[in-house]
Amino acid sequence: MSAAALRARYLGDKVSTASPQQLLVMLYDRLALDLERAQAALGAADREEANTQLQHAQEIVIELRGSLDVSAWEGGPRLAALYTWLLTELIAANVKSDARRVTDCRRIVEPLRDAWREAALSVATGS
Repeated sequence: MSAAALRARYLGDKVSTASPQQLLVMLYDRLALDLERAQAALGAADREEANTQLQHAQEIVIELRGSLDVSAWEGGPRLAALYTWLLTELIAANVKSDARRVTDCRRIVEPLRDAWREAALSVATGS
């Protein structure tokens, strides 16, 4: 089996056995990585790579928004609005090759990712 096939199998197994909390953190981790890569690509004037990363980031935000049950907790509608804002900013960043917008998105996504990671850890440890 090739290294790429082994990696794909490992990642598939990791996703299929992850808890919902772990999946959420995994999505946020990838979203943060996409934004970091997009910012670097924009800085290097690599429009094609920036486009790829920003489109993937948009797909993740769409997934996060689509899986959000806004009635499950009082912060749900605000989080939904934040996802809508993020999606709008990511699209604008892509269309205009605007690194500042990517930076703004990172300033929102990275603390959220850290908060979700902490919450997932609390659930996993029962604390």
